[in-house]
Amino acid sequence: MKILFINPIGINIFDDPMLKYLEDFKRDDTVLRVSSFEAGPRHLEYYSYDAIVVPRILREIKRAEKDGFDACVIGCFYDPGLREAREISNLVVTAPLESSVNAALSLGDKFSIIVGRKKWIPLMRSRVKEYGLEDRLASFKDIEMGVHDLHKDERETTRRLYSVIEESIKEGSEVIILGCTAFFGFFRLVQERYRIPVIDPVIAALKHAEYLTELKERCGWGQSRLYTYEKPPESEVRAWGLEELL
Repeated sequence: MKILFINPIGINIFDDPMLKYLEDFKRDDTVLRVSSFEAGPRHLEYYSYDAIVVPRILREIKRAEKDGFDACVIGCFYDPGLREAREISNLVVTAPLESSVNAALSLGDKFSIIVGRKKWIPLMRSRVKEYGLEDRLASFKDIEMGVHDLHKDERETTRRLYSVIEESIKEGSEVIILGCTAFFGFFRLVQERYRIPVIDPVIAALKHAEYLTELKERCGWGQSRLYTYEKPPESEVRAWGLEELL
């Protein structure tokens, strides 16, 4: 099984640490590659940045399909371009928010999502609503830290996580989701302290990709092309010069 984990930002500082981290969680037969873009926004904390990277994500996924990958992970908790990627590609495509909430559904009734900044919450809340899971969401909590702050002082990040997770538990949360891929590596400490499931989104997205790939290989369960993921007509793609993108 060959999986590409795409960090959809224009800087590679997370690539090697994330690959090393995920090596401990992937299946033995999974070949994993982590990549980022050569240029572009260095985080996706703004809607405009998110919009800019979607075409690049689609091109990267089409390239991965040609290169023989079985699955791709779009490594941002906003899940940018997820439906679009599934529409144009035959690969399994997963993303952290969808993967994390799917895992949470089987582990408890209510979940909370912990984010870096309040700015992130509206788009993430709209995703939870899009996935039909508003009634399972207990709360969003923020720790007032940006993407590139989370690993600068990990003790301070952990301290802030403890504070908001205690609030979440009092509000009825049985499962905690860390709502940014840059939270990779923090889940164990928090989980051991509070004895409830704490979902690391990069692990969730990778394991979801492995699971869906196995289902596709063994059962033939890929994207339905009936309605939602119907592909654009090849005649239009060629006529409009969209081959590089779609």
